[in-house]
Amino acid sequence: MIFKPDGQGAMQILVFLGYWLLPDSTNAFTILGSPLPRQSFLQEKVGSAGETDAGTNGSVEPRNKNLHIGGVGEATERLGPLIPTVWSAFGRLAQENDKIVNLGQGFPDWLPPDFAIQSLVEAVQDSAQSPHQYTRPAGHPNLVKQLARRYSAHLRKEIDPMLEVAVTVGASQALFLSLQTLIKPGDEVVLFEPFFDLYENQVKLAGGKPVFVPLTFVPYDVDDDNGVVSGGEWILERKTLMNAVNTKTKAIILNSPHNPTGKIFTRGEMEFVAEALELTDPECVVLSDEVYKYIVHAPPKERATEESLFCRGHVHFASLPGMWDKTITISSAGKTFSATGWQVGWCVGPRHLIARIHQLLPYVQFCASTVIQEALARSLPRADEPYEGYASYYDFLREEYTRKRDMLVTALRDSGFAVPDYDRTPGGGFFIFARIGKSIAEQLPPARLFAKNDAAPGGIARQDWALCQWMAEEHGFLCIPSSPFFSKERAQQGVSDEFVRVAFCKTDETIQAAATALSKLKSDHTSVAAPACFR
Repeated sequence: MIFKPDGQGAMQILVFLGYWLLPDSTNAFTILGSPLPRQSFLQEKVGSAGETDAGTNGSVEPRNKNLHIGGVGEATERLGPLIPTVWSAFGRLAQENDKIVNLGQGFPDWLPPDFAIQSLVEAVQDSAQSPHQYTRPAGHPNLVKQLARRYSAHLRKEIDPMLEVAVTVGASQALFLSLQTLIKPGDEVVLFEPFFDLYENQVKLAGGKPVFVPLTFVPYDVDDDNGVVSGGEWILERKTLMNAVNTKTKAIILNSPHNPTGKIFTRGEMEFVAEALELTDPECVVLSDEVYKYIVHAPPKERATEESLFCRGHVHFASLPGMWDKTITISSAGKTFSATGWQVGWCVGPRHLIARIHQLLPYVQFCASTVIQEALARSLPRADEPYEGYASYYDFLREEYTRKRDMLVTALRDSGFAVPDYDRTPGGGFFIFARIGKSIAEQLPPARLFAKNDAAPGGIARQDWALCQWMAEEHGFLCIPSSPFFSKERAQQGVSDEFVRVAFCKTDETIQAAATALSKLKSDHTSVAAPACFR
């Protein structure tokens, strides 16, 4: 927007900052303590030259198309309208009611292991190494040496700590920088659907075009006439992938263990991905997101020759024949050490790919936190030592998550959800992608189904979203609808209607409280007409 030098420019700037930065829960905006609806606020402050129309998704567009509100840059423009996200919408529900049992976002609600906390304390107090100052932008020397040592064993090849490792602010930034170094406007990037929602917008920020390759849900059994639905597993079909790639494909994002489904890609499916590279741009790269590699709670029964020495049941895509030169492996410390706030991630790969990330890092932030990098460097070797009666911390971690998974599986199944059978389906990470049973769906008040909701895909609350919102507001149990993990087109087709994502990276007390809320949901079951998708 252009402000006139008429003495009111400062107030105009102030109120527009208030418009963009201070949303409240009623879709009004608080200016100097007084709530004012969005549209009337803009009309009052902008005047007739900038009259506005409220969009169907809650966004506001100027009626005078030549008026640019806020001066939107190209990156913001690529993301589309300013609308709420699933995380802000459901995060607000949890904040407004502290009695809600939150199994939504994937962060543990307990402290990191003692040795990690001790490593942090030591790093903070280490005056000799002075980790309170800047460190090497590409990664703190002590940390990249530890990471290179580990990945040399993971991948069975010598990793150069200074040339083949880059440290970032979390795995999200590792993916962001990788895409920025690989993608030009119009390049295509393959995403396996469902996908972690961050992927789509990071591709768009790089100027790329997301290409969605649906995983196929295969139920264990045919749903019976009484409406009892079956769990199942998600598979990658070779033909679907091959039809999606072409010479415009510049990257494929592979996430195993997978968020949100918990799927572990099989050796055969990874070979499909390797085979697909023969049909892509010669410089196409696989971005292998492996943040859950230490949480394989149901390993495949057949051990692959490339299985990691440290991560039982996990195969690093870069370890497949010929894939090192075409892969950037991405991971972080947050999930493994129950310290998502530490925000240290990394990329490992061939020097010709990592060098480009090294080039960008000083211009994004000079370095990730030196103190946290030093703490992690001290934690990594300690994690290999015996812990709580187990051979290593990693063994303890896997067993703890297996036990918590089983607690949640029982609670979900007893309340009417269908869940994976981990005796037959490999699984990893700390989410269960549960299928909504008929007895649960029947309880959803019809008025909530297909209601307008700015944060939901397409602005409409389909069954998954409506059910999650209703369970949170009326039954005190919060989980995440599946539709944000699908392309908008497929979500609007109803592909995601039957699934919700539930986290079990929570204390036993939290999971037990969730089980209690779910049992009450079951006991409150009454005969209500089933939603259309179950008729």
